[in-house]
Amino acid sequence: MPVSDHQLIGAWKQVLTLSKLEPGQTVTVLTSAATHPQTLSCALVAAQDLGAIVNRLDLPPVNAEKALSRDSLAYLGSTPLTGNPAAIAMLKASDLVLDLMTLLFSPEQHEVLATGTKILLAVEPPEVLVRMVPNEGDRTRVKRAAEHIVRSREMHVVSEAGTDLRCPLGQFPAISEYGFVDEPGRWDHWPSGFALTFPDEGGASGRIVIDRGDILLPQKSYVGEPIVLTVEKGYATKIEGGLDAELLSDYMASFRDPEAYAISHIGWGLQPRARWSTLGLYDREASIGMDARAYEGNFLFSLGPNNEAGGSRTTACHIDIPLRRCTVRLDGEDMVREGRVLDEEGARHAR
Repeated sequence: MPVSDHQLIGAWKQVLTLSKLEPGQTVTVLTSAATHPQTLSCALVAAQDLGAIVNRLDLPPVNAEKALSRDSLAYLGSTPLTGNPAAIAMLKASDLVLDLMTLLFSPEQHEVLATGTKILLAVEPPEVLVRMVPNEGDRTRVKRAAEHIVRSREMHVVSEAGTDLRCPLGQFPAISEYGFVDEPGRWDHWPSGFALTFPDEGGASGRIVIDRGDILLPQKSYVGEPIVLTVEKGYATKIEGGLDAELLSDYMASFRDPEAYAISHIGWGLQPRARWSTLGLYDREASIGMDARAYEGNFLFSLGPNNEAGGSRTTACHIDIPLRRCTVRLDGEDMVREGRVLDEEGARHAR
């Protein structure tokens, strides 16, 4: 259903309050050609109503001649901030940046965050934003999962479909995404709700089976037949299967970059208001698929860069793949069992 301005302004005010926006602070709203007009107008009203000094920075889109999709995460090359010191200076001078454009996986984003500026990405349609407006419970749930990751030295993922993946941990930090930015220099994405990390460089090994009904992003498609990835020394060295495997292989080959095949972030979804089934209800260009990434109990892994966690690998190709019905173990302890997130009592019983 469509969302009223009143409801979306209220959602923005909740997110900005959770993000500790104070009167007199400077908010810059970063926009481009694909920014949703209602999301923008309501963000401006909400930030001003909370007493912020509000600016808008509108920048032209880039990468159209390279990307195979209009999805903002389909090509992670240069951004409108690349070689644009004036725009970067404006963001650095802000207390909070509302990113309605998508700066993810860009060095410019890291440069801005390093100054203490907070960045909140919000590019999903208004009805998705309102349905998954974050709360303190989301933060508690995700932070608890991230604490488990921090203490662990191996993530082991198995499924009845045939997945058997081992990832050594410890080289990279655990990352919590819960939908608001409550600390200086923090980045987050509204909506979200998952904990993740990255395998030690070159360490992931095993087999990943992307089964029927699992999701490929940015393709925003449900897989119709299994795709089997062989993982060796941190990279997917084989992609086997039928038509879906051929389509994935061709898409990845278009980047002409061996780093596209590296195992990127790994973790699991923790957002009870996200649903596996919603992807088929939206036009492919209307959403970037955050329901699919965040729905509770999915094993979310990706292929591509690790520079978001301080690694050295960058590539324009980034593919998120949430899998259903997996068991995710940290040092032998079940965190997710056959697609169901365990509470603390359930985790103890699984030891």
